[in-house]
Amino acid sequence: MPAARVLGTLLLLGCLAGLLSACGSSSRGGGAGVAQRGTYKVGAPYKIDGVTYTPQEEFNRTETGVASWYGPGFHGKSTANGERYDQSERTAAHRTLQMPAIVRVTNLDNGMSTVVRINDRGPFARSRIIDLSRTAAQELDVVRNGTARVRIDQLPAESMAVRDVAVAGGGPAEQNAAVIQVASGQRTAPAPTMAAAPPPPPVAPQPQPAVVPAQPNPQPVWPTTTQPPSVETPVAYGSGGRGVTVASLASGAAPVAAPTSALAGSGFYVQTGAFSTMENAERQRGAVRSYGSSEVSQASAGGRDVWRVRLGPYSTADAAGIVADRLKRSGYGDARVVSE
Repeated sequence: MPAARVLGTLLLLGCLAGLLSACGSSSRGGGAGVAQRGTYKVGAPYKIDGVTYTPQEEFNRTETGVASWYGPGFHGKSTANGERYDQSERTAAHRTLQMPAIVRVTNLDNGMSTVVRINDRGPFARSRIIDLSRTAAQELDVVRNGTARVRIDQLPAESMAVRDVAVAGGGPAEQNAAVIQVASGQRTAPAPTMAAAPPPPPVAPQPQPAVVPAQPNPQPVWPTTTQPPSVETPVAYGSGGRGVTVASLASGAAPVAAPTSALAGSGFYVQTGAFSTMENAERQRGAVRSYGSSEVSQASAGGRDVWRVRLGPYSTADAAGIVADRLKRSGYGDARVVSE
């Protein structure tokens, strides 16, 4: 979409809907003094080009439509919840979902899928349902054509977790850490705040999980020798008959078909590396320990012994994919989902 048109629409949004603190600052415009950590925000109903949008807190939204993306023209400017837009992050703009929320976006034309955090409002062109950051759009192969038909599937537990972190004052780093904890089973999200059905018989109150602050991103420790190929088979994650492996996303390789049987294994892991010495493997295991339960296991590849560093197991490929995404963003480019 033309940058001038988007900017003008968002300026109007800022003035009419009060999504920002002052008129004249768009949800993707910015200026001095803009909050860096952002806030939890649902927002009041607002009208754009004669269409009224009513934001609401949701946790199970599924939606099909057209995705677009926005990049360099908005990089570093303010999003609707007060964060700074970073086109290298996996974020997106949605017209009504609370900010932040976590959704999986699947390109219906090629089956490629990625998980993004909602932190902005838009798009407001008719028929479009989500505006992706440049990195998210690249992972879905949307950048070249500008738009794509997609399906949005909200991740309930992850959305509840980032809501609680944001309400407590936690920024993007803390929210991303909470998503990892949910995916790895280290954190149980509380129930959503919604109108409930008739109450069940009284039960003992359950303790609410504490908000766990984000751990500093460890720097990857690369092996001193060439890594032999892994003995596991990388699998695609996300919905659809086709997908893209974590390794493919890093290399830009074309997506390959993912057999349905590959997603029905007994467990999924995130492998961060395979090393020729146990010492190098243990060193990396220590560096990724904060991302979840980790292990070093011995295997054979090409007639040589190798030591694999893995996190998991995870019950679904989607859960493992979220952890692999976060590891890749922290510098572990070899992180990939594998199935036994």
